[in-house]
Amino acid sequence: MSHTPAPASSEAGREATRNTPEGFLTVGDVVRLVEDAAPSDLAASWDSNGLICGDPADPVQSILLAVDPVTTVVDEALSSGVDMVITHHPLYLRGTDRVAATDPKGRSIHRLVRAGIALLNAHTSLDAAHGGVAEALADRVGLTSTVPLEPDPASPDQGIGRIGTLVQSITLRQLATDVAAALPDSAPGLLVGGDLDAVVERIAVSGGAGDSLLQQAREAGADVFLTADLRHHPASEHLENGRPYLLCGTHWATEWVGLPPLAQRLEEDARSCGASLKVQVSHIVTDPWVLRLSTGSDRA
Repeated sequence: MSHTPAPASSEAGREATRNTPEGFLTVGDVVRLVEDAAPSDLAASWDSNGLICGDPADPVQSILLAVDPVTTVVDEALSSGVDMVITHHPLYLRGTDRVAATDPKGRSIHRLVRAGIALLNAHTSLDAAHGGVAEALADRVGLTSTVPLEPDPASPDQGIGRIGTLVQSITLRQLATDVAAALPDSAPGLLVGGDLDAVVERIAVSGGAGDSLLQQAREAGADVFLTADLRHHPASEHLENGRPYLLCGTHWATEWVGLPPLAQRLEEDARSCGASLKVQVSHIVTDPWVLRLSTGSDRA
């Protein structure tokens, strides 16, 4: 999809540009490029999106993209020497009244500030946007003719999740195999619920926690719903009533897929502004789980 980045317009942005070497963006410029890619109007009312720390006037030549602003990602940012980190998840979803370096979040802020590294996030705004997490996940699955699963009221061609059709019908077993190969690897892998030999074609997807969209996926006529973080009772009760069958990946894996398209877009937008920008995607798995073992006393 073609896009034209909005020109820097705020007073702070204009001042920052005057103090930045020609051919480079500022933190403020990058904030606006991300806003173009993931408009804040698309964010959920409970969410937190935007610049977490950093001076809008500081120059930016390199960016690290990651799902979570956790210690290992901060380690990677410092070791790679980037000027800015953009994560999907916010550092403080519910806000805070202190940033003392007495807990992991506070220490991350202090380490980033001392290193002169800005931190920005785009969460549900990126989930819902054109070219965002939902569309990236649908592309990984190979869906065509996609539309939002939960359209945004003000922009119904965008929204949370996507639903579309496969190029040809396949069994749930084969779809699960294909999806497992398309997602980045993490220890828990992919869980499958439903009739493995059933033929499926219409697929709904939503990166991250998807319990709240089970009914929407059913009402939209999905044969399968791919999401993450499904809990026992909601999933079990849902499957008692038939389709859509369920594919449950990990939170990290189903949202990480949105980072490479964002990296490409930011680099393209920077070039269109006459600026040089290198954007790298972190491959650190920030799911909390590091090992999965089969259970049972008779396992091999």
